[in-house]
Amino acid sequence: MKLLVINPNISADVTALIDAEARRSAGADTELIVRTAGHGVEYIETRFEALIAAGAVAEIIAEHCGGDPAADRIDGVVVAAFGDPGMPALKELTEVPVIGITEAALCAAALQGQRFSIISISDRITAWYRDCVEHFGLGSRLASIRSINQSLNGIGTVQQDFKETLLALSRQAVAEDGADVVILAGAPLAGLARELEGQIPVPVVDGISAGIRMTEAVVALQSGFHRQGAFAPPPVKHRRGLSETLDAALTAIQSAASTSVTANAVAAAVPAGK
Repeated sequence: MKLLVINPNISADVTALIDAEARRSAGADTELIVRTAGHGVEYIETRFEALIAAGAVAEIIAEHCGGDPAADRIDGVVVAAFGDPGMPALKELTEVPVIGITEAALCAAALQGQRFSIISISDRITAWYRDCVEHFGLGSRLASIRSINQSLNGIGTVQQDFKETLLALSRQAVAEDGADVVILAGAPLAGLARELEGQIPVPVVDGISAGIRMTEAVVALQSGFHRQGAFAPPPVKHRRGLSETLDAALTAIQSAASTSVTANAVAAAVPAGK
């Protein structure tokens, strides 16, 4: 299968971390296309920054998934920033599964323990992350969100600069907050769970690894796409000012949904045995 992995921020250093962990995690038969947002901020801490990032992610999805499905087909998309910028709205843009690393990490944590803690790189992020957990209906299972409360030297060196701090926060989450699982949140921490293996006394979830493996699993299920319901494509209406790529992607998904619904209606109207 072929997965499109998108870094919603503009940091090439973070994209390199995402790429490395994604390739370590992916199955032998999985091909990865890793892309960086074309506009935005170096790392996302706030809801507004996530709003900016969502548009950049939509453009990349449209570029790779909005054309001829037979040409260079993408099987699934991973939105590789904790907080899942643009999710779940991005699920309405394409026929293929679009999975955020937050929803993947939360699902992985929920499968391995009753309560989980999130370890993040910034105090400012915590309110947004708490919103995300509540959105997925897992607020009662959140033990804590612990974060670095110091200025960062650089987003690409957070792991090296604060490795001992992140380890201490993880251990405190277990000992003091009752966490059964620890989630190392955010693409800047991609791969750190491997380095800390055995040093934290509960399962540790890496968002990038969870995102890749969960997306592979969902693609393999071949469940189909949303033609109707809450995640159906946006209805056809007048629009302007969109990029050609995004406009074409919307047209394509609306057409696919309409064709599918019409075909199902015709099939349902034909008496059995005819």
